[in-house]
This record gives sequence, C-alpha cells and structure tokens, in this order.
Amino acid sequence: MQKDFTIIGVGNPIVDSIADIDDSFLQNVDGDKGGMVLTSPGAISALLREIPGAPTQAPGGSAGNTLFALAKMGVASAYLGKIGNCANGDYYRNTFAQLGGDHTRFKVGNVPNGHCLSMVTPDGERTMRTDLGAAMTLAPEEVSAADFAGCHHAHIEGYLLFNEALMMRVLESAKEAGCTVSLDLASFEVVHAAEAILPDILRNYVDLVFANEEEGAAFTSLSEDYEGIVRKLGEYCEIAAVKLGADGSIVYQSGELKRVAPIPVEKVLDTTAAGDLWAAGFLYGWSQQRPIDECAHIGSMLGAAVVQELGSVLPDSVWKKIFAEIS
Repeated sequence: MQKDFTIIGVGNPIVDSIADIDDSFLQNVDGDKGGMVLTSPGAISALLREIPGAPTQAPGGSAGNTLFALAKMGVASAYLGKIGNCANGDYYRNTFAQLGGDHTRFKVGNVPNGHCLSMVTPDGERTMRTDLGAAMTLAPEEVSAADFAGCHHAHIEGYLLFNEALMMRVLESAKEAGCTVSLDLASFEVVHAAEAILPDILRNYVDLVFANEEEGAAFTSLSEDYEGIVRKLGEYCEIAAVKLGADGSIVYQSGELKRVAPIPVEKVLDTTAAGDLWAAGFLYGWSQQRPIDECAHIGSMLGAAVVQELGSVLPDSVWKKIFAEIS
C-alpha cells in the first residue's frame, strides 16, 4: 500500500436492522424485491412489528460498509456523514473508531440516527426500507475541502444522488482537496432518479465507477450485454467495474476489458453489503497499485464471504482467512 494512503467514505451513516423473512411477507410490502425505498421511522417500526424474531443490528450504509471493511483491512480510513445525537449515533461512531477509523469528520445532527430495515428472503436477496434520519440533514454548506484534508481518495455512495446540491458540493470539495473519486451507483432506483445529472457527474468528477448488472443496465439501457455495459461506463470514467454476483465481474481500464471469475459459494444467506464489500476489496488492491483484475478478485473474495453471513460484518475467523490469501 502507498504509505499513509487515506480513503475517506462519504455517505449516509445508517444503523442496519437485518431480518429474515419469507417471500410471502414481501407481497404486502410496496416496491420491488431487491430494491431500496426511502420511508419514515413509523413505516419501519410498523414492518418490524410484523416480522417474527429479533433482527440483527450492525453499522451500515453503503459507504459505511465499504469503509468499515477497509478499516478492518488496515487501510487508513475516514468517514464524512451525519450521525444522530442518540445512542445509535454513538454506536456508529464508536464502532468505526474501534476499528482505527478516523471518526472526527462525522457531523452530529439534532434528530435520531438513520435506520435501515433489510428484509432478507430465503434466496439471500435483501429488500431495504430506509429512514435517513440525521444523515438526511447534512447540508451542502456543512461540507468543504477541509473535510477531505489529508485524504487521497474519496469513495462516495450513489444514494447521495438523491440530493443533487449535496452531491455536487461533495464532489467539488473532494476534487479541490486533490482526491481521486470512486462512485458506487447504489441501486437501479438511484440511477433512474439521477438520469439527468449522472452522465456529467461521471464524466467530470468520477475516476472509478462501480455498478451491478441492474444498475449498469439502468444507466446504459443495455440489458444483459455486460461487456457492452462496462465499455459504456468506461467512456465516462478511467476505471469501470460491473459486478455480476455469481458470475464474477468485468473490469475495464484504458480500452482493456477483463473478466474476473467468481468465487464459488456453498449457500447464500444474505446479499446485504455484497457490493459494498466488493468495493472495499477492490479499493484495497487499488490503493496498493495492483492490477485491476487482481483488485476485482480481492473484491470477489470479500463479496463471497459476506453473502455467507447475515448482515455486513464478517467474523474474525473469516477475516483471518482473507488476510492470509491477500497478503
């Protein structure tokens, strides 16, 4: 790794509640299976009352999942986002600090911390309902290049695209501070909602773009032409990666396309954070200037590991195996 190479994540610091459900439960939940819909605290509470059993709690949020994993891997990590002035906000900040992450760049709001209910069906697919809470109150004027001081790379979650003014302020501040930028497109709903601004953002601000097959198809209007999708994304950014789940991934840089084989998984328990941990593995390798197909392979290792766990947190025994392989 480049000495003192620091990656800062920018996104919504959300505490996850992860619950096992049957497919029949989703028949009474509005929206598409596998998607993410913003909702209210009351709506999440109502769903939780209907779900049998107690959900698992973990620090989450797309950029958060990526940065928590990077901190666990020993990468110098920081986080910019707004936590709540409550027990969940303290839990989020303290957990990141315990991993060695720089928690000093969190802003603190006057409302409760963000909360996401991740409903996991037997096939491992997760359907999310999210209340952004304090995270939603982060205002553009609270962000400046000073928040990125000493950082070399900014990893931004696509959910910020729901707030165009905030996203633009974050991008401009990161670039002013001299950071390279990666953007995870987050969900197909985000891509559709941001279709008017996303091409210019990718072209003018983003160095690395990460998408899954649904997000890539939503942006390019190319369905199941995965090589076409990654080439199209590569017209906007220096590095483009399309994650294909059980089919591995495709990465593209400087006109060169590489397919990366998947890592077999015995049983998928939960796809929560699979893409986020894939991004962590990729950025870990990229921060060490490894070839992009090797970066994608490390991403696959983390993604394959996390889908075999409930939630976004890998046990220490799993990390031990990962460290042995990547070193």
